[in-house]
Amino acid sequence: MKTSSKTNTVEKPCVLIMAGGIGSRFWPVSKNKHPKQFLDILGTGKSLLRQTYERFEKIIPAENIYVITNETYLDLVKQHIPELSDQQILLEPLRKNTSPCVAYAAYKIASLNASANLIVAPSDHVILDEAKFADVVMQAANYTNTNDDIITLGILPTRPDTGYGYIQFIEEEVAPGIHKVKTFLEKPTKMIAQTIYRSGDFLWNAGIFVAGVKTWIKAFYQHLPEMDDLFKGGKKFWNTSKEAEFINEVYQQCANVSIDIGIMEKASNVMVIPSKFGWSDLGTWASLYEHHDKDYLGNAVNGKNVTVYDASNNMVMVPDKKLVVLQGIENFIIVDTDDVLLICSKDNEQEIKQIVQELKRGKGDKWL
Repeated sequence: MKTSSKTNTVEKPCVLIMAGGIGSRFWPVSKNKHPKQFLDILGTGKSLLRQTYERFEKIIPAENIYVITNETYLDLVKQHIPELSDQQILLEPLRKNTSPCVAYAAYKIASLNASANLIVAPSDHVILDEAKFADVVMQAANYTNTNDDIITLGILPTRPDTGYGYIQFIEEEVAPGIHKVKTFLEKPTKMIAQTIYRSGDFLWNAGIFVAGVKTWIKAFYQHLPEMDDLFKGGKKFWNTSKEAEFINEVYQQCANVSIDIGIMEKASNVMVIPSKFGWSDLGTWASLYEHHDKDYLGNAVNGKNVTVYDASNNMVMVPDKKLVVLQGIENFIIVDTDDVLLICSKDNEQEIKQIVQELKRGKGDKWL
């Protein structure tokens, strides 16, 4: 941890909302043409992307909120967040994971304000306690305002979940409520998840990061130097009519690497704030099941004409116009769309992403 002389206005950090994924674990509701960030998964009347935007708008000026997405989703982003200017929507020509996302935003924003703080967050998470979330985000921004470190928000786990990555931290605080990260752990097996849950020094990795743009750029220089070389060549193109052309060229050459693997797991200046604000990445049908209202048999039902006989603990999403009868089944995911019916054991839901990949190879993109 090194204290710097940065003087950015911490009350006005920038945020990058990453909204380019296809949400394949939420197939068949989430599809290539209309992925889950643009869906009202929770039945609130607002998409996950819109909820994320409004969550940040409460603590960050609207002009400091950026969304990065695949260029095919431009119209969807404008539809869900009409307040954004064209300069606030960063378009990716290719999906190259999250490292290029962060690099694009950091270099672009640094050209406007080299002292800015940049919060990086997914577009499809659930935050139940938004006031607590705001407090933690601003705590992180205050810290990175005067320290050349990267802060990640770690979630205090409530169960040994195999669907999340984990963060191990050092017990001693480097500042009130802030700890140094010891290691990152990819999604574990059930046995390992149970062990690290009992240990008490692991957190769920929420994928939310905070650092100054100078710190981000320094991290790319140190840990992803080839990517740094590509993006720093855009100095004369940022915020001009030639930015898109430059990005198209750069993305052709970018490595496909996540920010976790590309920087977080390598850097020695990553800190974490253990947090609890009702978080879920809503990445799977099981996570939606956890947040959904349930009947007395534990069935989470989204559909007006579902009748249940001796069936329990199922996640059901079907069209309102269709009569669906469930009898004698337990712990299943049943999802019916116009062209796809999915029936899958909740215990095996992590295989849905693999199933989607196999369907793509065998049947093309028609149902994806």
